[in-house]
Amino acid sequence: FIPSLPPWFDDLLQLWYGWISTPALIFIVLLIVSAAMGNPLFIVLGGTAFLLFVRNMGALESIPNEAYTMLISETIPVIPLFTLAGFVLSESRAGERLVRLFHGLFNWLPGGQIIAAVLVSTFFTTFTGASGVTILALGGILYVVLHREGPFSEKFTTGFLTASGSVGFLFPPSLTIILYAVVARISVIDMFIGALIPGVIVMITMMIIGVVVAWRNKVPTSPINMKEVKQGLREGLWELLLPAFIILSYFSGLTTLLETASLTVLYVVLVEVVIHREVAWRQLPEIALKAMPIIGGVLIILAMSRGLAYYIIDEQVPTLMSTWIENNIQSKFLFLILLNIVLIITGCFMDIFSAIMVVAPLVIPIGEVFGINPVHLGIIFLANLELGFMTPPVGMNLFLSSYRFEMPLSKIYVNVIPFFLLQLVALLVITYVPWFTTVLLELLG
Repeated sequence: FIPSLPPWFDDLLQLWYGWISTPALIFIVLLIVSAAMGNPLFIVLGGTAFLLFVRNMGALESIPNEAYTMLISETIPVIPLFTLAGFVLSESRAGERLVRLFHGLFNWLPGGQIIAAVLVSTFFTTFTGASGVTILALGGILYVVLHREGPFSEKFTTGFLTASGSVGFLFPPSLTIILYAVVARISVIDMFIGALIPGVIVMITMMIIGVVVAWRNKVPTSPINMKEVKQGLREGLWELLLPAFIILSYFSGLTTLLETASLTVLYVVLVEVVIHREVAWRQLPEIALKAMPIIGGVLIILAMSRGLAYYIIDEQVPTLMSTWIENNIQSKFLFLILLNIVLIITGCFMDIFSAIMVVAPLVIPIGEVFGINPVHLGIIFLANLELGFMTPPVGMNLFLSSYRFEMPLSKIYVNVIPFFLLQLVALLVITYVPWFTTVLLELLG
């Protein structure tokens, strides 16, 4: 007796055999070989584009032309501005103030420290656009609050902080949302709105595990201390108002996205330099220089990826892939399973900015074939990459946590597994229940 294989397994085999016979294989091989040689990603992308254009005797001037077109886009200046604002915040003691504030607000709840830590981590990742900055800048503070002075074990604390570093990717004004909207050529404001509920789902799942662990271990709570709350509000009010300032100014139509980003930098500088006086005027150039590697790296990768994307579109690779998948995979469910697997693996090996610029142009046309809402596809894309950051063996957050907490990488792997599984559940909910993404878009028109 030989058991029959499920229909989706045949689809999977057909997908593999069809994929390896397409010209896209050349693109993948070139990327892997170049990256394995240790070349910077912009060289990998630009060089791959050059070789592919030469192979087909295409117009080489298309590469710099497309790069220039991308860099003069009106959305591009937003990237360095929001990133700079995040770095100014990370150089101040804003994290400590917010930890004290949220600790005072939620310490009466079981797992109140975890709720506070999730909110602070989300805030910082949203504005810096980099989970690594959150782990390195806040890891020490939150480690003390949760473990040394708190009730949670070292194993739980390090696993939690590794996982919470990337929670803020789905909240405005996240750099990753802006970047995806630019690459996908969809409305930034639609992406912001669509990401809100999925972002809250991911955030709540991280809070739930803290509440459950605290309840099971009978972690003592303390009555809400209004004096502590008032002091926390006095100290952290200006940072607390920042998200509201951005949302009200931009979503009300009072300012454009670029004007909002500029005002955000001005707001953060005034708060941290003039009001709190934790950052000196003379430190601002140094902080800007610290932000430049991320800003410059994103911009040059974005420029080179546009040239490569032009070749991919010119050769009709997305169209060919879409046609093949449409003819061979009839199940939308199977497509989403494959998409989740591929994107989680991608998030392991590539930083989120590179993955957006390299992989998104290939995925977007295929999503259209299956009638997936473009905003929902974007949220699925970002949520998968967010999970990839903490996926063993090479997720970026794992290495950063190992460095920050001076702990062997093997221990970080073990510590992060419960949080990985929990966020995987959240990812599946976001993927297979599009209502969470589209409901606010429909309500707000």
